[in-house]
Amino acid sequence: MKDARFEKAGQMVVKDMPKPKIEKDDDVIIRVVKACVCGSDLWSYRDFDQAAPNSENSGHEAIGIVEEVGKDITTVKPGDFVIAPFTHGCGHCPACLAGFDGVCMDHTDNFSDGDQAEYIRFQHGQWALVKVPGKPSDYSEGMLKSLLTLADVMATGYHAARVANVKEGDTVIVLGDGAVGQCAIIAAKMRGAKRIISTSRHSDRAALAKEFGATENIAERGEEGIKKLLETTNGGADAVLECVGTEMSSDEAMKVGRPGSIIGRVGLPHGSKINPAETFYQNKILAGGPASVTTYDKEILLKAVLDGQINPGKVFTKEYTLDEINDAYQDMADRKTIKSYVKVSD
Repeated sequence: MKDARFEKAGQMVVKDMPKPKIEKDDDVIIRVVKACVCGSDLWSYRDFDQAAPNSENSGHEAIGIVEEVGKDITTVKPGDFVIAPFTHGCGHCPACLAGFDGVCMDHTDNFSDGDQAEYIRFQHGQWALVKVPGKPSDYSEGMLKSLLTLADVMATGYHAARVANVKEGDTVIVLGDGAVGQCAIIAAKMRGAKRIISTSRHSDRAALAKEFGATENIAERGEEGIKKLLETTNGGADAVLECVGTEMSSDEAMKVGRPGSIIGRVGLPHGSKINPAETFYQNKILAGGPASVTTYDKEILLKAVLDGQINPGKVFTKEYTLDEINDAYQDMADRKTIKSYVKVSD
């Protein structure tokens, strides 16, 4: 099968690799229909994470068709159309039952990788996989894009809003204008926020944020940006959704909420410095982590997409084939696209 591999910093290649097989009783083999590139994939591509040459791609978002199932799998069968979340919760441990399947206590190997390929072995598929009615050909390309966001970014954006307890009438600041930040705006609107402030320096991303529900945009960064955000919110937002993960963004998130605010933190952390005094002396709550993808999809997001309530697939602003995977990475790195959509098969 075709499989994207990390060759070196700034270079993805497609190689012919063995098709995965059932290795454990709760495995599911999936033929990938659509995949994509995540902002977190770029950390290795830009050499920040110093990935090993010829290592498996870090892709972790896919929709596809079930090809084969292990003997313990009863919830899906060959031929089913499924969303493959980047998390693999069990559905019955205390964390999953509390709605935090992103940090499942039974499955320590809880995260996907290698999804930028023609086939994937999805571990712990009994509860984690999300069935979609019908088959891919029943849906428009736009709907397939929205369904693909449910493997990660839409659920991650929703997680930021959920853990920040965004509620009716709230003022929310969203840090990050990538796909997760855009989806966090959708989620904040779904949960009833009255004011949603985006923070993009790029006109196309600010325009999409407005379409998704942002009521205003503040482009400044650093101390000037913090000052403007505090001024426009009269002392700070009710909730801050941190969707980047850098030290700078985390620091800003802790400074632009009002006393007693909640910071929903879903950006993959890079950097080691967090000053606990920033939150302690203002009674701010810092929450967040890997998203509860399966829980949100099954309870809220799949229906919202199928009903046309939300259209998160608009975060995919450019399409690629699997053979064009390096372009898909490079264009995201160069901000030529918000999120790269990879057509793997029909």
